[in-house]
Amino acid sequence: MNSKSVYKVPNGKLLKINLNYNEKTKNIETVRITGDFFAYPEEAIELIEEELKNVRLEKNTLVEKIQSVINEHGLEFIGLNAEGLTEGILMCLK
Repeated sequence: MNSKSVYKVPNGKLLKINLNYNEKTKNIETVRITGDFFAYPEEAIELIEEELKNVRLEKNTLVEKIQSVINEHGLEFIGLNAEGLTEGILMCLK
């Protein structure tokens, strides 16, 4: 299933999500993250998009996975955090 969302992170930036997921398993097939936030290094978003493949669309699972990738690779975001990104992704299900 293909779904899109636009989400304004509280006290943050605009986030646009394009999500493909398996309706039966609720696992992410592909996710594309864009918006007016800043990420360092440049490949941070591509790294998160890759790491989210096959992850279940469930709030705690997503927050933990995203935070783990941020910590493991020393990623930095301005105007976005793991919780905001998770909310934007889950909005695609509504």
